[in-house]
Amino acid sequence: MKRLFLISLVFAVTSVTACEQHDDPVLSGQHGQTTGDEDDNNGNGETDMENNTIRLTVNDRSFTATLVENSSTEALKERLSQGDIRIRMNDYGDMEKVGSLGFSFPRNDVQTTTGPGDLILYQGNSLVIYYDTNSWSFTRLGHVDGVSTREEMLALLGGTGEITLTLSLNKNQNED
Repeated sequence: MKRLFLISLVFAVTSVTACEQHDDPVLSGQHGQTTGDEDDNNGNGETDMENNTIRLTVNDRSFTATLVENSSTEALKERLSQGDIRIRMNDYGDMEKVGSLGFSFPRNDVQTTTGPGDLILYQGNSLVIYYDTNSWSFTRLGHVDGVSTREEMLALLGGTGEITLTLSLNKNQNED
């Protein structure tokens, strides 16, 4: 009887711990995928995030975003390896800038609550950069590094109004 109790206890603790580690789709990847950190370990316990960083440029301002891992971001990185992507973007709903890519990427839609700095793929063919919150079924692509407020994101985007955004791989990625 003690043995059955111990086995049940170990199973319960393992199940709870596993659920806690994968509740956040940003941390765990979309649709239960892992982030791939296990394979990207550089030997000292740190993850090499350079392979998941892209550069965004608006006017003369450049900044970076770290991508999540899913088939959408893999397709984005593959496309960027062929050259930069330029997107004309407009404000929508006083919460986001959205622009058509002119082509489609695989979708990994899941109910998502966005925040300032989130990069989202909408309907497989539009890029959205959030400067406020929203909740819908989207494909999360990543997050602009160092951004946590509406004001910070709007400052990088040059405020409200139409912009042209250029997406590119970081130079370190182009050398791979």
